[in-house]
This record gives sequence, C-alpha cells and structure tokens, in this order.
Amino acid sequence: MSEWREVVLGDLCERVTVGHVGPMATQYVDSGVPFLRSQNVRPFVIDTEGMFFIGDEFNAKLRKSSLSVGDVVVIRTGYPGTASVIPMELDGANCADLVIITPSKELNPHLLAALFNSAYGSNVVKSQLVGSAQQHFNVGSAKRMKIKLPDRRSQDKIADVLCSFNDLIENNRRRVAVLEEMARTIYREWFVKFRYPGHEDVSLVDSELGPIPEGWKVQRLEELGKLVGGNTTTKAAYVATGNVAFSAAGPDGFLPDYEVDGVGVVLSAVGARCGRTFWASGRWSSIANTIKILPYEPQQNASWLYLATKNPDIWPKRGSAQPFVSINDARGVQIVTADKQTHLAFETCVRPLFDDVDILRQQRDRLASIRDLLLPKLVTGKIDVSTLDLDALVKERGMA
Repeated sequence: MSEWREVVLGDLCERVTVGHVGPMATQYVDSGVPFLRSQNVRPFVIDTEGMFFIGDEFNAKLRKSSLSVGDVVVIRTGYPGTASVIPMELDGANCADLVIITPSKELNPHLLAALFNSAYGSNVVKSQLVGSAQQHFNVGSAKRMKIKLPDRRSQDKIADVLCSFNDLIENNRRRVAVLEEMARTIYREWFVKFRYPGHEDVSLVDSELGPIPEGWKVQRLEELGKLVGGNTTTKAAYVATGNVAFSAAGPDGFLPDYEVDGVGVVLSAVGARCGRTFWASGRWSSIANTIKILPYEPQQNASWLYLATKNPDIWPKRGSAQPFVSINDARGVQIVTADKQTHLAFETCVRPLFDDVDILRQQRDRLASIRDLLLPKLVTGKIDVSTLDLDALVKERGMA
C-alpha cells in the first residue's frame, strides 16, 4: 500500500455546493425528475422509496444542484455526514438541502462516501458542525475538511472491497423485495379482490368498508394485536452488533438488549416515513417515534397483519410540518378480516416467503456488520487491502 497523506477535501473536488434551499410544496409533481431529500440518503444507499419528483421547467432553474453519476451527497441536518454515491439510474436528478461533492480524478467517490460514513469521518464532521438550535454541516465545512488518503490506485482497491459488500447487501435487498412483492400479490388477490380459494360459492355483503365476503367482518386494529409505543431510546445508543432495532426509518441499527422475541409489525409514527410499516421477527426493539403491533394470534395471522397494514393511506395522520400517527388513532384503524380457516390457509401459503425474508435479512445484517467492522480500518490504512481475502472472511462469518 502507498503512503497516506493529509489533504484538504476542497482541493480534490471539482465542485462542493449545496442542494436547493427554499419552499418546495408547490413544485412537486407525480412523475418527472427525481428530487432527493435528506430522508433518501442512508449510509452507502439512496433510498428511492417515497422519492419526490419535480417538473422539467423547475429543474432547469436548479442547475447548481443537478446531480451526476459519481457525485457524493451528504446529509447536512439531522444525521449530518451520512453519505452515498449517486448511481447511474439517478444521473440528472436534483436535490434539496444536501451537500453535493463532485470528486476530481484524484479521489474515488466510493472511498469518500466511506470516509464520511466511518467513525473517523463522523468525528471529523462533528468537529465542523455549526449552529446552536439545530447543528448542520455546511459547504464551507466540507471544503475545509482534512482527510488522509493513499494514491488513487490504492483508493480504488479499498473502494472495490467496500463496493463488493455493498453489492452483496443490495442484491440481498432486491431478493427480499421480490419475496415481499410475491406476498403482497397473494394478499391483494385474497383480501382485496376477494379471489381466495372457495370464493366462488360465497356472496358479498355490505360493510362499513364496502362489500366483503359473507362471514367476514370489519375489526379495529386493537382487536387483532397489542399496540405499544416505541421506547425512549435514540440512535445514539446503537451498537456495532446485537439485536435489530427499528427507528421511524426502519431497521437501521442494533441494541445490546431487546423488547420482543417473536414476530410483529413496526409502524413509523412520526416524520417523513410516517405510515410505513416494517416486518419484524426474532429478537428486536423499536425506539422513539414508532409503534409496535404485536399480533394476538401470530401463528394464524402475523404475515397477514403486516400486509394488511402496509398501505400508508390507512393511517390517520395529524400535523402538517411534522406528520404523525397517534397510538389511539392507530388502535382504531379498521381492517377487513376473514374467517379463521381462510386466515390459516393464507398464513400457510405466505409465511414461508417471510421465513425466507428473515434468513436473507440475517445474512444482510451479518454482511453489514463485517463491512462496518472493516470500515474504520480500511479508510485509515490500518488494513493492507492487498492482503485481505474477502471470500475467506465472508465464509468465516457463515455467509457462504
């Protein structure tokens, strides 16, 4: 490996600027140019779920914040320093209130994102934060950041290792998405279109939610499961490995202890992802701004309950600037339920898909854990990447 030298970030960048800052409510359209916000940026990943869009005319006015493949976007406020690289499919997108960095040829963008996402980078960012009420990471701070780097060839080798992990994690995520879509398709067929096995001989009757099969009924969510607010823990308590923890953003960390040993649903109850639900299994917890939904009969309807609560439109939201779902409102949400025999048949059909989802997510968590353990050593030169046997490391951790 080459020697590492300290450099000023701004000296190795073609551009360091900020995304659009200003009112946006009237500019969003149903489809058009993807418009990234802080909630779309996660470590190493651009989360396209819930992506907003702007029209071509407004986009043309925001040339300064236009994004190109290979740009690095960094969160300014909330979780400052969180970074990801713009992928090919988002070339030409735009953004709001993110630091945008276009690296020069001397700087690998994936290594730069890794530096920001590492403990080393996090400490550097924290030392550069400005503001009192709500601290943020600004363009000037980014330009002045001092980082240590090897030559470009060595950077590329380190980035290749990290990208290999990220590619495995992304492939895992896609497989999970396929399995969940299969489960949703079956759910829609049975519980939305009412084309479940034996439906031909069952007539529809009126209900407060519209026509439903005879023998089915409408129930409040609190009749189907126990609703419990998330605990007061924050992400500051997350550890490198442990039991999965859910925040309002989803499963995004680990805690040394756990609240639940079993299956359930986690509702994002506050903020940008308000109304989204997540499948939870094994030993897990949910922290602030979430609601746990624990089915009373998990063997009969756990998978169904997750799919039945997946539509964000069923949740009554309050607040404008910061939307939220109150636990009392959540308890009163009405859902169409079938007879016991149909629920058991559905669970028998769909639960194996979620068992596979659980296995894949465990693999994903192990991959992320290996990557995150290596990350601080890779980005500071404490590991010679040329001696790293990635296949052996993955196999040693039970991933092969």
